[in-house]
Amino acid sequence: MDMVNITIDGQKLQVPKTSTILEAARTAGVTVPSLCYHPELRPEGACRVCVVEVAGARSLVASCVYPVSEGMVVNTNTPAVREARKTVVELLLANHPQDCLSCQKNLNCELQTIASDLGIRKIRFDGEKKNHPMDAANPSLVRDQNKCILCGRCIRACSERQGVHVYSFANRGFNTTVVPAFNQGLHEVACTFCGQCASVCPTAAIVEKDDTQAVWKAISDPTKHVVVQTAPAVRVALGEALGMESGSIVTGKMVAALRRLGFDKVFDTDFSADLTIMEEGSEFIERLTKGGTLPMITSCSPGWVNFIELMYPDLLDHLSTAKSPQQMFGALVKTYYAEKVNVDPKDIVSVSIMPCTAKKAEAVREEMKSSGYQDVDYVLTTRELGRMIKESGIDFNGLPSEEYDAPLGIATGAGVIFGATGGVMEAALRTVSEVVTGKELECIDFHNVRGLTGVKEAAVKVGDLTVKVAVAHTLANARLLLDKIRKGEADYHFIEIMACPGGCIGGGGQPYSTCADIRQKRVDAIYECDQCSTLRKSHENPAVKELYDTWLGKPLGEKSHHLLHTHYHPQKRC
Repeated sequence: MDMVNITIDGQKLQVPKTSTILEAARTAGVTVPSLCYHPELRPEGACRVCVVEVAGARSLVASCVYPVSEGMVVNTNTPAVREARKTVVELLLANHPQDCLSCQKNLNCELQTIASDLGIRKIRFDGEKKNHPMDAANPSLVRDQNKCILCGRCIRACSERQGVHVYSFANRGFNTTVVPAFNQGLHEVACTFCGQCASVCPTAAIVEKDDTQAVWKAISDPTKHVVVQTAPAVRVALGEALGMESGSIVTGKMVAALRRLGFDKVFDTDFSADLTIMEEGSEFIERLTKGGTLPMITSCSPGWVNFIELMYPDLLDHLSTAKSPQQMFGALVKTYYAEKVNVDPKDIVSVSIMPCTAKKAEAVREEMKSSGYQDVDYVLTTRELGRMIKESGIDFNGLPSEEYDAPLGIATGAGVIFGATGGVMEAALRTVSEVVTGKELECIDFHNVRGLTGVKEAAVKVGDLTVKVAVAHTLANARLLLDKIRKGEADYHFIEIMACPGGCIGGGGQPYSTCADIRQKRVDAIYECDQCSTLRKSHENPAVKELYDTWLGKPLGEKSHHLLHTHYHPQKRC
């Protein structure tokens, strides 16, 4: 790699020739504030908060887009630099709502943090306030354009990371806004509700729809039996929302906290992830051996399901009919579980804790009422659960480790790896291989489908068959695979697609983060959970075996088809 010599604040450094000043400064441990910059998105230089002095330059430069050069001398902390940054931030605050104490992103707002760090204690300017209506007609996301600072991060995340292109700039000058086409609501355009826009928004211009008050109300209602399920990826991210290190495994503490919040039963979505493998794996074997539509594509990620329904409806036959683990669980809670504990399903409130904003939209789909009721009543993101724990005054770090309730809290390591990209594929291969061959695998770790590469391919021996598989995460990478299928160039048998970077660990409802390193720590923690599990194959889950033996009958049976499977359909939005 070609290197150049530069000086930043008196420090002599060697940095890659391709670096920007901002990247070089951070390598040197120098903090340069920024708002429009995001390390995983194309730099734009829009906010001008990251300005620095470069010797020989006629004016201050935006460090996020200014390239380094041999012999460059940079100063990041001169009076002119500090004054310029303060002025920019004060101008942003001049027409920004002053509701920080009640804002959903209070203490998580980058604008708030930078204003504090720059020592801004009063705002010298009094600008005209915006008065845009709230976009809250969809079940997943709330857009408040009055809090938008026009950084463009959401536009870039939606186009570069997801390839969906929902947002763009409209109008000019003070009237500039970031909006979907024709200023329509997200429910009217081809939004997948993945929430990646919310995950990169530096303010509260885009946030998840907050359902915590509805859940508090249900918990407080003595006539309701309130149960909760927790997704695999939540246990390796919730700690971040409560001040712990990234990748901390907090499963036992999370279970204890949920009991103290007042939930009657605390269950594990990993249980229904194991169940998903039984149904989806059986469906794959049937398609493979009886001539069904191939490649079969997983259907666990609702953001991905929305994407194929909206963008590639001609390929819907490739989608597995198996519901997601969240929805399988919801259907069982108000049927199997209700019978088992003799509780009227109308008195059960089913809550799920998910890393995903699209799960909120999934829960209210018309297809998800196979129990005769809405199968999942409320979906909370990891961030919402973090806020509830803080609101209740629970000392999370001081909690003991507690176990999930049986039987819907019994799970295997195969269920927990659903939280990482490649995890569903690996869990399926563990079961499908042993079901097809009738022999126990010598090694159940399929490392060739792991990792954060955008698209992974592998050929796996299953008995006499060579099964070709592919794994993709982010919708932009999903598009690459779907285009190959359309062109007849995909010779895969089985494909896993997750809407978010890294899979569920990078979901739109996870604690805010800005780097791949944090996602990697969460992935590592997911596989540590798997390695520490007593059982690591879905078909060995005793609670799932009992479910089939005593109630469901068999995978793909009549009862399973009614409760655990569905058919997806084209969505028509502008």
